[in-house]
Amino acid sequence: MGEEEKTEGMKQLFVYEHDAGRLELFIRIVYAFVIMLVLMVYGVIAEICMFIQWFVILILGRRSEGLSNFIKGYLEYFVHVIGYVYWMTDDRPGIFPEPVEIYEKK
Repeated sequence: MGEEEKTEGMKQLFVYEHDAGRLELFIRIVYAFVIMLVLMVYGVIAEICMFIQWFVILILGRRSEGLSNFIKGYLEYFVHVIGYVYWMTDDRPGIFPEPVEIYEKK
């Protein structure tokens, strides 16, 4: 299987982009603020879910799928938007979380 087949439909995050838009730099100030606000609220709720998950694991000896999916959604959203917030790309992500899958290359 060739390299093109492995990466079909996937986009690598955090790659170097030479060109950067000056206008996007100013838009980013407001847009990134809104994204970080959503990320902060989402993160607080995810922390509460982690706390509840801890008790679920302690008492039942297994994880709650719903809690796990919510926490996973927060982590995926964080990774999805952080490249824009840290000036790695001019591709503006959505303000609200979208389904994103993250894979680790071995």
